[in-house]
Amino acid sequence: MQTIDQYNFAGKKALVRVDFNVPLDKDYRITDDTRIRAATRTIRKILADGGSVILMSHLGRPKGGPEEKYSLRHLVSRLSTEYGIPVKFAPDAIGAEAVELARTLQPGEILLLENLRFYPEEEKGDAQFAQRLASLGDVYVNDAFGTAHRRHASTAVVAESFPQARVGGYLLHSEVENANRVLNNAERPFTAIMGGAKISDKIEIIEQMLDKVDNLLIGGGMAYTFAKAQGGDIGASLLEGDKMDLALSLIQKAKEKGVNLVLPADSIIADKFANDANVDVAANTHIPPTWMGLDIGPTTREEFAAIIRNSKTILWNGPMGVFEMSNFSLGTEYVARAIAEATANGAYSLIGGGDSAAAVNQLGFADRVSYISTGGGALLEYMEGKTLPGVAALG
Repeated sequence: MQTIDQYNFAGKKALVRVDFNVPLDKDYRITDDTRIRAATRTIRKILADGGSVILMSHLGRPKGGPEEKYSLRHLVSRLSTEYGIPVKFAPDAIGAEAVELARTLQPGEILLLENLRFYPEEEKGDAQFAQRLASLGDVYVNDAFGTAHRRHASTAVVAESFPQARVGGYLLHSEVENANRVLNNAERPFTAIMGGAKISDKIEIIEQMLDKVDNLLIGGGMAYTFAKAQGGDIGASLLEGDKMDLALSLIQKAKEKGVNLVLPADSIIADKFANDANVDVAANTHIPPTWMGLDIGPTTREEFAAIIRNSKTILWNGPMGVFEMSNFSLGTEYVARAIAEATANGAYSLIGGGDSAAAVNQLGFADRVSYISTGGGALLEYMEGKTLPGVAALG
């Protein structure tokens, strides 16, 4: 894969796929601009070379056509502030106005195209749609790691139109380098922390990690399927009944491979799924009927934190409980704090995107970990050993 530093953008129009899928409030204000800031270094490099930038992104999940709440026009003001120049906007991606704005774009200028997912051809990976996008620029830059696991028109197919001029941006390279460090060059002890609701979402990465880690800590909703599979009473806790045999097989595989697989000993339980519920502590295998586990308990918090603090490489993907509710956020906070402490003592920590990244940012530990990935699904698939179409297309 050619790096962005190997290319001189002078006089070139760079077609840059970014991931500006940022959260907006009801007044269309950006509530977290992390993904915008993540692409800035790439865009500044192109402008500094004397090139111009045509930005392509998606936003949200529009249903087959334009929707005001998913329009990228809501980002124009924030982007203009970020780059210090007025950002032009094309209210379509491939229409006559976009073509004309791209044609007249001057070195040092930036054009933002409307949401690519307003066109069904984008997610279908339509070749003709990709060619129309390609016709707008001279060189293709992919800096959208968060969508690199999708073979969409703008993330993979468009690269075929630029056999000699396709490069990965700084963010994309950084994501791949950090993932490779954990996968291939992990200093030991190596601890992976897996949370979230379902085993089915994490089965492949758990199996992959069993060949690599010393410790595998399991939290979140999926821990209760393991507890039930071992004959425990989990009350009304989250259960994937058809995954209990799988849970037992993972426990057995961990034993065979000498991996320290640690399941929660206790939980913070509640009598309803709400922040104002009645709360208690129970062993994970003795949760009363109608009660549900919504966070790891105090014994588990201390056990997980101790293992994390003694680790040299840490991968975290998925919260320990319903961290969005303050009464069930302490387990996730303990994990984040322990990772920050380990990092301060020389450990390398990679935070998988999605909820884990949100938790680290929300809890104020963002600058105390080694790397926070911008790609939840993309990072998981890369860690599972899968080929990412958006990365492969740059080869």
